[in-house]
Amino acid sequence: MRIHKYPTQDELNKLLERPAFDITTLFDIVGSVLNDIRLNGDSALRAYEKKFDQADLKSFAVSEQEITEAEHQLSEELKTALHQAYKNIYAFHKAQTFQPITVKTCDGVVCKQKAVAIEKVGLYVPGGSAPLFSTVLMLAAPAQIAGCKQVVLCTPPDREGHINPAILYAAKLCGVKHIFKAGGSQAIAAMTFGTESIPKVDKIFGPGNQYVMAAKQMSTLYGIAIDMPAGPSEVAVIADKNANPSFVAADLLSQAEHGPDSQVILLSDNEELICSVENELKEQLEQLPRKEIASKALTHSVSILTHTLDEAISISNQYAPEHLIIATDNYKELAEKVTCAGSVFEGKWSCESAGDYASGTNHTLPTKGYAHAYGGLSLDSYIRKMTFQELSEEGIKSIGKTVIEMADKEGLDAHRNAMQLRYNNVK
Repeated sequence: MRIHKYPTQDELNKLLERPAFDITTLFDIVGSVLNDIRLNGDSALRAYEKKFDQADLKSFAVSEQEITEAEHQLSEELKTALHQAYKNIYAFHKAQTFQPITVKTCDGVVCKQKAVAIEKVGLYVPGGSAPLFSTVLMLAAPAQIAGCKQVVLCTPPDREGHINPAILYAAKLCGVKHIFKAGGSQAIAAMTFGTESIPKVDKIFGPGNQYVMAAKQMSTLYGIAIDMPAGPSEVAVIADKNANPSFVAADLLSQAEHGPDSQVILLSDNEELICSVENELKEQLEQLPRKEIASKALTHSVSILTHTLDEAISISNQYAPEHLIIATDNYKELAEKVTCAGSVFEGKWSCESAGDYASGTNHTLPTKGYAHAYGGLSLDSYIRKMTFQELSEEGIKSIGKTVIEMADKEGLDAHRNAMQLRYNNVK
């Protein structure tokens, strides 16, 4: 990692730039996939699965037998881990349940708000070199709690047409019944338009490669909602002189191993700590099976020496990291000053891996600086908050003149008339 001491604001602007890749350059390729599947359904999907996943599929749907067999393929240790993770994720998201609101705003006027689940949701779970069965729990547990009527899960098969058994077991834990063998942009297209086998959905969730991200963005042009814009994984760590260098290095590498375009940032007011972390990075990197991937990520990552920890927080808020770890003695105080981050990990014992798997918070988070405007996935992502209002004759008396006056001055005579007729008829 590059080390920069006390950078100016202009230097910071350059240092905090994300690895650049414009997914709009993929729109022509992805657009042709979407259009082909829109017009030709399963036949086009089958061709793309053979081309991109090298799987010659007779059926896209995962059978009950396959789910049962998957359960027998897993160790008891992994099943126990999945159960505990599911329990914690379920508990945290269940606590987010929205309570209906009823407010009498004035005499004769009652306004209400209630939550209604999105009826049909599509979940995309990557299944390549690192099949993300943890993502199944993160996406499907909130959908289960929200009460979505139809949950569709798409994930790429291997060349023999099989799905990773842990993905199937996690889906079963969350009550997902519609699981399909489809990956990449073609899976997003199938959920966008619907095919003979895969249902059309209202909103699509989940991470993926650049083609998946481009397909998700394009699906919004066809009236499909998506969870959030997303990019490569990232973490920022704020550490003081008493931080454990091996912990910090391990946290940085845990994100660097996601992909060569991932980015990690270390912020500290102690130069000795930064140097110790650099030494730890070199040692730990040599032990990683994904060493080559992590090494590439570190080439566009940076360590920044700041004058104070408050300055480190300010830089972190400017960067708006997907994950922020505060490994300092005064982490509680600093955490109160965080305004822009996807998820915050307080104290040296709170590794980002805990949030990725089993603490209970969601690991689907805004990247690329979108934490300035977006929060992470939550129960709210799966519901719509609808408002209701009821006016009595007394309500017409209360707000009738106000509505008539405002509509008149906006020049919307039909709006004015709808209230004027009622106002003229109240006793």
